[in-house]
Amino acid sequence: MTDFLFFAAEAESNEGTLTLLLYLASAVLFILGLKQLSSPRTARRGNMLASGGMLIAIVVTLIANDITSWATVIAGLVVGGGVGALLALKVKMTSMPELVAAFNGFGGVASALVALAEIERNDAAFSVETGVVVALSLLIGSITFSGSFVAFGKLNGSLPGRPILLPAGKSINALLALGAIGVSVWAIAAEEAFAYWIVVAIALVLGVLAVIPIGGADMPVVISLLNSFSGVAAAMAGFVISNSALIIGGALVGAAGMILTLLMADAMNRSIANVLFSGFGATTSSGGPIGDKPVKSATPDDVAIALTYAENVMVVPGYGLAVAQAQHAVRDLANILEDKGINVTYAIHPVAGRMPGHMNVLLAEADVPYDQLLDLDQSNPRFGQTDVVLVIGANDVVNPSARADETSPIYGMPILDVDYASTVVVIKRSLSPGFAGIDNPLFYLDNTMMLFSDGKAAVESVISAMANV
Repeated sequence: MTDFLFFAAEAESNEGTLTLLLYLASAVLFILGLKQLSSPRTARRGNMLASGGMLIAIVVTLIANDITSWATVIAGLVVGGGVGALLALKVKMTSMPELVAAFNGFGGVASALVALAEIERNDAAFSVETGVVVALSLLIGSITFSGSFVAFGKLNGSLPGRPILLPAGKSINALLALGAIGVSVWAIAAEEAFAYWIVVAIALVLGVLAVIPIGGADMPVVISLLNSFSGVAAAMAGFVISNSALIIGGALVGAAGMILTLLMADAMNRSIANVLFSGFGATTSSGGPIGDKPVKSATPDDVAIALTYAENVMVVPGYGLAVAQAQHAVRDLANILEDKGINVTYAIHPVAGRMPGHMNVLLAEADVPYDQLLDLDQSNPRFGQTDVVLVIGANDVVNPSARADETSPIYGMPILDVDYASTVVVIKRSLSPGFAGIDNPLFYLDNTMMLFSDGKAAVESVISAMANV
């Protein structure tokens, strides 16, 4: 009998060791996948590695916890995988920021649900340490959920993109935050399940009120920050259920999201606090009505002539390119120019579009070579030697006010110095302001031509005109 117990204990120990080793393997795959996501060349492979790591973690968790209802598990995988595949195929690239925001929200609510399930299972009887991580998982997960869907609404137009500033909004948010902390302390001390539900309710309201005052210009930073929050919430949920893979995966997402958030805020020359609390974009800058100055309008023939006699052309994509789905037309135009021996590159601002890497993804979809994509530091020294810059749908990221006007709300923000080029062609529907809500002096410079049109239609008309040059 003693020998049997010894071998049983040893088998259980070996099983536990194998589980930990497999969790370690999944963590390694997460790290390698995350590393490869940093480059467009390896992003697809990185995505597959991280997905493989997640599959390993899920299967090991199910086996380690003696989950026997495999039919339910497989049904969940089929339904979830089918929905994911459908979204991947059907969602347009212009809607990808909204989808990312929704994913962040679902990640947050999943972590909160894990914590709520543990509260019900244990009747809220936790140690102080466990109670703290349960409260944090509920608080962060719920804020992420409601805040992400406010961001979703602002991005898809169902909510106004401008900042919605409530009277005493900052004070209300501070009181809600203090209230959530106070109720969390009560819930932990009294082992009261109902109190944890109050924390969820407060956090949901706080998530809405925290994101509502943030304008569309700051949505890329908000999406990245909420992504970080979803990772932190997952790590907290991992501590609640003592799952190593969830802790590691959540910590990686949280850290990577926060690093990206800080980098993007730095690219806008602003702090995270300024993004969250300034109500940026609620008003326009002074200096007369927007678009109330003469501009040099161009025809597709004018643009075709300028491009044909250029040696170096740089394309600056913006959200207008994404809305118009003009990336394939731009690639066709670049092919024509390259056949004529003209050098074509693309200048990508870190916060162009509505989510991190938005422009890179769009151009990759059109098979633009990766080595032609230049970041801010690479492209700015080249504008002085560039014959024609083609700005398609970008606005705030090429606004010279950021460099020259100390009264401008975007003063100090690093921009693409397109105005240093010999000729600037701006393709835009109108002279309306960008997300920041301010006028752009670039439109009125002597070396700027405005081609007023939808991005895709404009590029296609220029392609047609080039056949006659």
